[in-house]
Amino acid sequence: MPVKEFIEKSRELIEKELDNMVPLETGVSDINDAVRYSLFAGGERVRPLLLMAAAEAMGKKGEKFLPVACGLEMIHTYSLVHDDLPAMDDDDYRRGRLTNHKVYGEAKAILAGDALVTKAFEVMLEQTGVAAEVLVKTVRDIAFYSGDQGMIGGQVID
Repeated sequence: MPVKEFIEKSRELIEKELDNMVPLETGVSDINDAVRYSLFAGGERVRPLLLMAAAEAMGKKGEKFLPVACGLEMIHTYSLVHDDLPAMDDDDYRRGRLTNHKVYGEAKAILAGDALVTKAFEVMLEQTGVAAEVLVKTVRDIAFYSGDQGMIGGQVID
């Protein structure tokens, strides 16, 4: 399949899956309004595309790995929501739109980021078709490199 076609098809699958994973209504609160505001604010979906392309390069169907791919996108989005907060970079705009905290307030933006990161690990662990020990190691590595030894550690340095 040509690269452009792969990217377009994969993006459509990612968008649909994210929409299913993060419904507008949660039944508990209205936090998904704020979550979806940032999750669907645009972006290239590079991280899930790279995971799916890597699977294809290994002879697997990339779409079979949507739970982990979408989990990566949720972690990325959570990092952007938190990075934009007044206590961090204090940005007013992200991708040409008001940042989450400018629309929903700082407290709700923090909770939206928290909801994204916890949902990310929930959906990644729903991955099927992978040996349990491989999935656990993968999710553990993602957690490690998202934490104090990776992304959060880098944010502290920044």
